[in-house]
Amino acid sequence: MAILNVSLRGTAASTSSSSLPSWPHLSNSVPFSLSKKPVIAKFPNTTILSPPKLRLQASFGKKTRASLSATMATGGQEVLPPALTSTSDPPTLFDGKTRLYISYQCPYAQRAWIARNCKGLEENIQLVPIDLQDRPAWYKEKVYPPNKVPSLEHNNKVKGESLDLIRYIDSHFEGPSLFPDDPAKREFAEELLSYTDSFNKSVFTSFKEDRTEAAAGAAFDYIETALSKFEDGPFFLGTFSLVDIAYAPFLERFQPFSLEVKKYDITAGRPKLAAWFEKMNKNLAYKKTRRDPKELVESYKRRFLAQK
Repeated sequence: MAILNVSLRGTAASTSSSSLPSWPHLSNSVPFSLSKKPVIAKFPNTTILSPPKLRLQASFGKKTRASLSATMATGGQEVLPPALTSTSDPPTLFDGKTRLYISYQCPYAQRAWIARNCKGLEENIQLVPIDLQDRPAWYKEKVYPPNKVPSLEHNNKVKGESLDLIRYIDSHFEGPSLFPDDPAKREFAEELLSYTDSFNKSVFTSFKEDRTEAAAGAAFDYIETALSKFEDGPFFLGTFSLVDIAYAPFLERFQPFSLEVKKYDITAGRPKLAAWFEKMNKNLAYKKTRRDPKELVESYKRRFLAQK
């Protein structure tokens, strides 16, 4: 019989560091309750693999600051439901459950999906993926008239717009806080969030006009400068925040397409951006939402190269 000795420390986020490897789930694990004393969890006929000095930290408050590692999600791999099409029946709407309507391919929807995962809300907010190429009529008629994703069904109401939703998820649900308390960081966060559309448009335009380095270079330089403002971590505000969530889905797509198709490395000469990618790619909450880079490149090829 293997024995796991768990030591708990109060008020810290209930997450594991991204610097630690993910450990497989144990099918015969035994649930145990939190207490201020060390807890012994016994797993019969099981070999426990754990890194040295691993501590599980309990969160006793509604809001806790996101750790520098930004690994707010649980280590388990979520089983993703299939996308609903025009022939799919709708879920039972407005029955008290909270649902996040997304598309697996949409970067705007990915923002809300990341925020949900970072808050550890996989069991509280149900994913409802929509096939945007064959979307069901009931989505527009009964759920969200703008007929876009993401949208959030919560408290018998439906809200939309990705930047609004990540703020809403952060402020209305339990889990690590994703927005800073520091006034200077809050002000800079607002500036960066306001810039997201301009940034994306600059890069999209460069892809269409086949002059990525010349047209998009200034936009990526802005990102590099922004990442240099705070020295207490590799993220936009030093520590992980909603700003990183807002930019991540788009940078995830821009990087491989620019490199493979445009032969332009957006991290070259931009060490802060390179470090940001490295740290983000270790974030479990984000990794669960990532698409295959080859799939993203092919999608952008159809979008931008087919127009020529």
